[in-house]
Amino acid sequence: MNGIYFLVPTLLVVFVSFLIVRAAAIALMMTGMDENRARFQALSAFSGTGFTTKEAESVVNNPLRRRIITWLMILGNAGIVTVIITATTSFVTSKGYQLSINVLILLVGIYLIYKIVTRKGFTRRWESFIEDKLVKSHVFEEGVTEDLLHLFEGYGLVRAIITENSPFVGSSLSECELSGKGLLVLGIERDKDWFPIPKAKETINEGDRLVVYGHLRILRELFRE
Repeated sequence: MNGIYFLVPTLLVVFVSFLIVRAAAIALMMTGMDENRARFQALSAFSGTGFTTKEAESVVNNPLRRRIITWLMILGNAGIVTVIITATTSFVTSKGYQLSINVLILLVGIYLIYKIVTRKGFTRRWESFIEDKLVKSHVFEEGVTEDLLHLFEGYGLVRAIITENSPFVGSSLSECELSGKGLLVLGIERDKDWFPIPKAKETINEGDRLVVYGHLRILRELFRE
């Protein structure tokens, strides 16, 4: 029976690992990375499987992403080592039929954890909790922009995250006077929704992601890259 006790920390580490990867994906999304890439890079960094050259460049060129990925690698290595040690100890200390029972418990436990962390209700609450905490964090308080497309003569397209301290929170697009600075808002990402070509009366909320076209220097200064 002693082997079973070592499975508890094993399953706990697996569960926490799922939460960490989800949280890191949200953090990467808040740097301007799209959802699919953020989740893939978070999982890759945590598991130590590496990136393609292009994906690696998108991380290296952004100091905030580098910090997130670095912590993921550290936590991932620690988590993997912990799982290996506790699981191995459980199997070594098990005798006879108890070994088969422990393997079954481990597999069932991992399956149940997977079902829990992939439930939409659970993931939505966890991601909302993490995003709320990160938005209020000093790390993200000055906002972040991601260059989406570079055009000629310094113009381009960026995705800008509206943080708690942004002067645009609660203001309409017309009140922000972005058009007067030669900027054009092509769309707003809000939670899981996308609002293309928003009207001038559209109010900007905390956590919104604005896709804006204009001069890159002005965009970076305005949204405090």
